[in-house]
Amino acid sequence: MPSSTPPLPRPAATGPAPASAARRTAALAACADAALILLFAAIGRDAHQRGDVITGVLATAWPFLAGAAVSWLALRIWRSPLALWPAGAGVWLGTVTVGMLLRAVTGQTVVLPFVIVALLSLGLLLLGYRLVAAVIRRRNTRGRKV
Repeated sequence: MPSSTPPLPRPAATGPAPASAARRTAALAACADAALILLFAAIGRDAHQRGDVITGVLATAWPFLAGAAVSWLALRIWRSPLALWPAGAGVWLGTVTVGMLLRAVTGQTVVLPFVIVALLSLGLLLLGYRLVAAVIRRRNTRGRKV
């Protein structure tokens, strides 16, 4: 016998589940970090007019990419990948520190002017986009409260 009570309405899908959104944010932040490190290496290679564009950029970038990966794992950056502190600062300083150590171990150039340029450039890139993301999130949060 069919029931005379109407079925309960189902909640509408409001977007991805929080865990899925968090994973997506972490993946996008990791990709952004890698892309910005590659950009840093490409700009440096272009400034010094070296040949072998693609392999040269990868040869310059790999120690810094490894440093970023170590930082992501050691500091568990995926927990809050867009935070300036500790995620942004940790990735930035870990990328430069491990990157320079790997460059030294593999016989690549590690001189003070390059270390300073790497610190400033990667700081601007890796912290800069996180700062922009924080401003956008803050504006979006304020817009919802009004």
